[in-house]
Amino acid sequence: MRVPLALMATATALAVTLTGCSAPAPEPQATAGASSDLIEVRGDFGDAPKVDFPTPVSPGTTQCTTVIEGDGEHLVDGQQALVGLAVYNGTTGDEIQVVGFGEEDPVPVLLGSNTLPGLSKGLSCTSEGSRVVVVVPPEDGFGEEGNEDLGISGDDSLVVVFDVHRSFLTRANGTPQLTRDGFPAVVLAPDGRPGITVPDSDPFESTEVELLKKGQGEEVESGDQVLVHYTGVNWAEGTVLEGGSTWEQGGPTAIVVGDDAVAQGSPPFAGSLEGVTVGSQVGIALPADEAGNPAAFYVVDVLGVV
Repeated sequence: MRVPLALMATATALAVTLTGCSAPAPEPQATAGASSDLIEVRGDFGDAPKVDFPTPVSPGTTQCTTVIEGDGEHLVDGQQALVGLAVYNGTTGDEIQVVGFGEEDPVPVLLGSNTLPGLSKGLSCTSEGSRVVVVVPPEDGFGEEGNEDLGISGDDSLVVVFDVHRSFLTRANGTPQLTRDGFPAVVLAPDGRPGITVPDSDPFESTEVELLKKGQGEEVESGDQVLVHYTGVNWAEGTVLEGGSTWEQGGPTAIVVGDDAVAQGSPPFAGSLEGVTVGSQVGIALPADEAGNPAAFYVVDVLGVV
């Protein structure tokens, strides 16, 4: 998947689930305003938009106006979407970047700390199937330093048009399952982040897999690119492996599934996700020769097939 990096980066026993009552969906972080309503956007969803606006556009806050309304709930912090993205300098009117439209594959965007604040705020007021125009003041864009490579000064606003093609789960949403005695216990924080307690026993001698939550989505096949959240711990010490948690890195990641994919850079548990359904959470115990020293235990949320 091609990522518009210059715009996205701003500076990443029994299984127990403690989910409590469902919290209400958070309010969008931006709403329509005089500046966003000024932007004229023409064309069909999925095609590169034709965009006109008077310059300069000088919003006091990030604003968003829906051009085409999609179905479903608004996107939320921590959620990944695949989008078409057209970006303009709101001060000069110059085109900066247009990607993910027409025959091009949509690009991944994560709502969160690794994305420009204005883009995350603007996407929070839209949903899958929507086209939205977002205007971003400098403080929610590239700040006082601007971005010389993109021709953006510290005083320039941004005008952005998003077509949201797909959105993915933020966490496994399947039905909790019972696990065998002697398997690590998993407790979930309200956002879905797992806490793992490894039993005081020797690791398994072969790879062992337990379904912690059973999802209702499509079945993962070998060779699929799958969006996952995961945490891996050292079996002997119970500590999180170095670089072993996407939750600590700020967002989920896309991996290729299958035994051959591990040799190509996918995590060591990639061969254990075949046949798992989207929305599932899986506990995977790997002996040292499979995990790479040391033996490890992973909790993996399967969020979608890309």
